[in-house]
Amino acid sequence: MKNLYFLFILFFSFLSCKQENKELISAAPLKLVDQEIQYAIGFTIENKQTYKEIKITSPWPDATHAFTYILYPKGTEKPTISTTASYIQIPIDKTVVTSTTDIPMLEYLGVEDKLIGFPNCDYISSEKTRDLIDCGFVAELGNNGQLNTEITLALAPELIIGYSATGDTKTYDLIEKTGIPVVMNGSWMEQHPLGRAEWIKFIAAFYNKEKVADSIFEKIKKEYNNAVTLANNATKIPTVLSGNMFKDLWYVPGGNSYVAKFLKDANTDYAWADIPKTGSIALNFESVLEKAQGAELWIGSGASTSLEELEQKNNRYTFFEAFKNKAVYSSTLQMGAKGGLIYYELGPMRPDLILKDIIQIAHPELLTDYEPYFFEKLN
Repeated sequence: MKNLYFLFILFFSFLSCKQENKELISAAPLKLVDQEIQYAIGFTIENKQTYKEIKITSPWPDATHAFTYILYPKGTEKPTISTTASYIQIPIDKTVVTSTTDIPMLEYLGVEDKLIGFPNCDYISSEKTRDLIDCGFVAELGNNGQLNTEITLALAPELIIGYSATGDTKTYDLIEKTGIPVVMNGSWMEQHPLGRAEWIKFIAAFYNKEKVADSIFEKIKKEYNNAVTLANNATKIPTVLSGNMFKDLWYVPGGNSYVAKFLKDANTDYAWADIPKTGSIALNFESVLEKAQGAELWIGSGASTSLEELEQKNNRYTFFEAFKNKAVYSSTLQMGAKGGLIYYELGPMRPDLILKDIIQIAHPELLTDYEPYFFEKLN
């Protein structure tokens, strides 16, 4: 009986301590790190006394409304800010992401072990995350980017980082109704390469990794801007063609596009730099030939792995001087173990490497000891 009495006392003392700690946590102020968003225009982060407020203003083309997310520490009282905002407790321990571009950001922040599910894991190329997949720590959630809601709900993630190219969020809306928070990542909408990379600050907010994200981004920004300065020292500016045929049309990057920005910062003369369009421009073959037949370089030639394969797809490619001179470069040759394209996964996080690749192609005299990371010349 004495032992039983002792256990009761111990048990209620434990409960009392837990309640006391909970009250202390609730009362404790949240220490937040102020962050400056320098290049990204699609999101903002405001640090308040006890919570963070994130707004996504451009989740997809022609979006008519913004998304607001209120992040507050686990174990603290939920703020009452807005009835339309989504409330998320942080730091996150179990995450589902839906784009391969999120994988390098998780790894750079050191939180890749928080990933528990992904739609079509074969798209992931990173060896570090592939090891987690092979060991069974990351569940397969569907094909072609479509989430299997049944498996997703069974995993019970604390956060899903989604994206939409068209504004269709039906699957995400269904999942949210079960109480699982979903946030929309609009990094792919950024037109400045450093703007895309800066979305690491958005990801970091959910894991309290702001200082890490700031440090990583500052290093990438420095490398990128130093490369721009280096490219401006070039004495010769080569002319550049980009894109390739899809069915009956040739799609070239618009002059205000993400790709065109790289070509400009690499100090090249891109044939469609004067067309103020952020997306692709659809052209017939004849108009491309007329404007860029004499271009010295063809950078971004699509998925062909050799000049022979490129010619087999369309023998008229041989009319271009860049093809004749074997000056055709592709970023789609580097693949992961399951066939995922490394350029599309890591490239948005490392625009400095993409820029250096293009500078090495356009101005090899400026980067004599540099080995391109993404781009390769077609043999």
